[in-house]
Amino acid sequence: MLDQSYCHRLQHDMYFLTSNSRLNEQVVDKIILQLNRVYPQILTNTEAEKFRNPKASLHTRLSDLIKHLQKKGERHCQEFYRALQINAEQLYDDLPSRKILKTTDSAEIDTDKEKCMLNDRGPVFFLACFSAAAGFALFWYCCNSDAKVIGRSRRILGFSPIIIGRHVRNICMLYLEDISRN
Repeated sequence: MLDQSYCHRLQHDMYFLTSNSRLNEQVVDKIILQLNRVYPQILTNTEAEKFRNPKASLHTRLSDLIKHLQKKGERHCQEFYRALQINAEQLYDDLPSRKILKTTDSAEIDTDKEKCMLNDRGPVFFLACFSAAAGFALFWYCCNSDAKVIGRSRRILGFSPIIIGRHVRNICMLYLEDISRN
């Protein structure tokens, strides 16, 4: 159904549109006027008057309009669907051809949504991973046996009471002093 033209879709939806008075007279008139006024190349004035004739039944007028649009071609049928969507959106969404399109589209992966969503764990998971990585890097930096590195880390830890807290800083400073004595 995805590769079918608008004319085939309109043929498929014709029974649905013409049965059980799904479209009322006002909506059909709006569709005809839109196809005539907004897109004058779709329906001429005489064709629009013919399809708006109140002497004929609504079912007959709508059937004739759909057949006429199918004879004129793909673009005319597409414009009918556009006018139907604008003037009767609920009915447009309930069309059999739209339901088939929706069920086939739902099986495909929405790549736009997938591109934006890196993971579903949220910011707390990111902060936890970042904190673990930063802690591991600090530990690796502090555990190096080079004396220059220990002196630099002592300066960094000395100026960071706000970041890691006084108790943690004191423990790290004692550890660094113990390493430097060995």
